[in-house]
Amino acid sequence: MTQDQETQNRNTKDQHTLLEGYAGAGPVAGEDPEMSRILRRETHSSRAGAAAIAAVLVIVLCLYALLEAGVRAVGQPPWLIDPTTAAGRIIALPEGISPLLLGASGAVVAMVGLFFFLHAVLPGRRARHLLRDPRTAVVVDDEVLASALARRARTAANVTQEQVMVIVSRQLVVVNVRPTSGSRVSEEAVLAAVQAELEEMSPVPMPSVRVNLASSGVIGA
Repeated sequence: MTQDQETQNRNTKDQHTLLEGYAGAGPVAGEDPEMSRILRRETHSSRAGAAAIAAVLVIVLCLYALLEAGVRAVGQPPWLIDPTTAAGRIIALPEGISPLLLGASGAVVAMVGLFFFLHAVLPGRRARHLLRDPRTAVVVDDEVLASALARRARTAANVTQEQVMVIVSRQLVVVNVRPTSGSRVSEEAVLAAVQAELEEMSPVPMPSVRVNLASSGVIGA
């Protein structure tokens, strides 16, 4: 065996080892960095809107300050308020302003600041899950998962569609069942059926399941 063949075999083994490492690290297809960015964009809300709003506000304030400074430089009266007068009023707060107006202004500023703060800190996850697939990346809405789980739950409980409501969140699936009067529903059977459906779909992250049986039933048709 030549040196080139040995090098090629070594590279092939390294590639197989790398692929096995990816398979063991994450069962969702497309674990490469580019696909990870695509999946994150599909499962997380964009911050572009909040960033654009903040940029527009900063630009408008800067343009206004530049306009007032230019008007003052040429000796013309201020367009809205003189910068020096505005700075003096801000320093003198809360003098010269009614408590009601001051409180309302502070509340508005606090709400705007809280809006941008939450957009910067919170993860902004969408109501979506990834499905395990060895060949492709699958993103599904939580409403679709809830519909599939509700169908499995009402089959196990032997009830109608209106008697089952499923709520899917990132870490928890809540199955609410209203049994038919005079008919017994096994909570364990519903739980096992929903868990089996989840294992078949294999969403990422895998949520836990909680079944709630209503104390009062409905009259069967």
